[in-house]
Amino acid sequence: MKRTAITLLATLTIATALSAVPAQAHGRGTGMGMENCTATACHFDVAPGTYDVRVRLGGDTAASTGITGETRRTLLAETPTGAGEPVTRTFTVNVRTPEGEPTGVEGTPGLDLVVGGSAPALADIRVAPAAARHTRQIFLVGDSTVCDQPGDPYSGWGQQLPQYLRKGVSVANYGDSGESTVTYLADPRLFATVRPLIRKGDLVLVQLAHNDKQTDEATYRANLETLVAGVRDQGGRPVLVTPIVRRWFNSDGTLNNGTALLVNGLGVDHPAVTRSVAAAHNVPLIDLTARTKTLVESLGVEGSKALYLYNEKRDNTHTSAYGATAYAELVRDELLAQHLVPERLVR
Repeated sequence: MKRTAITLLATLTIATALSAVPAQAHGRGTGMGMENCTATACHFDVAPGTYDVRVRLGGDTAASTGITGETRRTLLAETPTGAGEPVTRTFTVNVRTPEGEPTGVEGTPGLDLVVGGSAPALADIRVAPAAARHTRQIFLVGDSTVCDQPGDPYSGWGQQLPQYLRKGVSVANYGDSGESTVTYLADPRLFATVRPLIRKGDLVLVQLAHNDKQTDEATYRANLETLVAGVRDQGGRPVLVTPIVRRWFNSDGTLNNGTALLVNGLGVDHPAVTRSVAAAHNVPLIDLTARTKTLVESLGVEGSKALYLYNEKRDNTHTSAYGATAYAELVRDELLAQHLVPERLVR
């Protein structure tokens, strides 16, 4: 996977897949602990699959430690620990190839974790294949505002969602930059790849709109319906997500305009169509357009700049890590409120 720090080669190979069959460990000893780590990074030589990770954080002095992994995914938010008061945290991580965007570079094999934070202290770590019967996947179908962005300062909300989930549920982010409902269905690396991986009970969150700039309403509606049907055919549970707003203010301090609210050049109101499809087909809806609109307007013209890459890029569409984290929290709240994920699996 992409290396952002020095990594060590593990002594064990895991054979696994995203299927109903649990990953199986092979080789000498366990080889899935601290022997694969430096002070700032860990590398585990495992095959694509789903893995449970248990970490013990802290040490003799006060510390503050966070864990990121693979393509800059935040797996564990920065966690403070008192002197001599270590804490244990667990999470489940999806390992795949390509490791980030489906049409992007493959990355390097295995599971790479980076130990960060203002005063990092990793005392212990254990990695084990996740038991399929006890693990739920949340698949993400989306665009650049969702995906695992490869480079700073960009970050998709799907990249930040894992930090809000505990062991037993993982995020498989198949968001891809530049995709519309049309291209996501047409490219064999996208929905045609995601669909056979879906197991009974898995959630599939779909947020596509930003790049449907010239998609007519009938086509956009039909494409959403095709995605919903494809997920259900596999036994999965589709969840439609309206797109995050663009930070495009009116003079009165509101976002009540087509640019901000994703009305395309043909006059297609993407959030409205998404809501309509969800209602017509009894699909859970996360109205992220409404939620992000409320947040951006509450922060105002100046305060909302930090959510996006306005200061860095004059970009009012793509989010910073701070903004992506805030938007991932909104998604987490909706997953809880709608009982889509059990409370015990959410941070």
